[in-house]
Amino acid sequence: MHDQPTQPGIRVSLGELIEMRHRVREVQLFSTPAQRSPLIGLHHSKLRGRGVDFDQVRVYQPGDDVRTIDWRVTARTQEPHTKLFHEERERPIYIMVEQSRQLFFGSGLMFKSVLAAQAASLIGWAALGHNDRIGGLVFGDLEHHEVKPRRSKQSLLQLLSRLAKANQALNNDSQGERDSFGLALRRAREVLRPGSLVVVLCDERTLNDSSEQQLQLLARHTDLLLLPLSDPLDHALPNAGLLRFTDQGAQLELDTQDPELRQAYRSLADARQARWQRLAQKLGVPLLALNTQTEMVEQLREHLNAQRARKTP
Repeated sequence: MHDQPTQPGIRVSLGELIEMRHRVREVQLFSTPAQRSPLIGLHHSKLRGRGVDFDQVRVYQPGDDVRTIDWRVTARTQEPHTKLFHEERERPIYIMVEQSRQLFFGSGLMFKSVLAAQAASLIGWAALGHNDRIGGLVFGDLEHHEVKPRRSKQSLLQLLSRLAKANQALNNDSQGERDSFGLALRRAREVLRPGSLVVVLCDERTLNDSSEQQLQLLARHTDLLLLPLSDPLDHALPNAGLLRFTDQGAQLELDTQDPELRQAYRSLADARQARWQRLAQKLGVPLLALNTQTEMVEQLREHLNAQRARKTP
């Protein structure tokens, strides 16, 4: 398959998303035997029954199935140890990534749609390296493409291929659907089994009453990782005098030097950010907001360092 030529920061190619696998080691998204991720809570679901492949022995933890206790090691060490199996460590990771017209915009290093695709790809490669099952949903203005979670590179490549195609098809003439995010969340609730990890990459502006309710329902049976995306122009108007906007025949004039308008615009942005923060706190889930102004891997690293600092007494 040959990628179409892409403009860096504006559109992304499948090749670029595949290359993102080389950057996984730069940020510790998931735990390894040697390192614990600050997101460790997302990977400690309850034991889901005995798997097939014996993996390792570790100290018994409350909640472990007593049938998995390794009595030989327990007798030798005088401390209860339990056996782990591969099937008990893996879990479905479902990456929901928006590729809509409202993301086809950016004033920083890249468009929001490119930022979403890059972050989804990095998380997908990290999850595959962690031996998890990968699937997801690419949703846009008029359609969505779903890939069922499977523990295979082919499943991830299928998701990335769908993502690249959706990204390259974006333009300013796309017709917007009223609540594509809400529909995507409903679909996730239908197909995902309890204990899955759902990674949500969407425009910061996408959160409304309906989608917030859907996220709360989804959080009852799955773990969530929220990554709302924004651009500096989403938060502050430039002091650029009179600006004229056209959108599907409608015209709008804004005097960006009007201090009341600038303050009202900033207040709306602050309210959006506060709503995400309240939701994440209420659900007890990590919130890793990303923007187009700073390099994506660097932002994730800063978020994880902050999470680590909060967990350290």
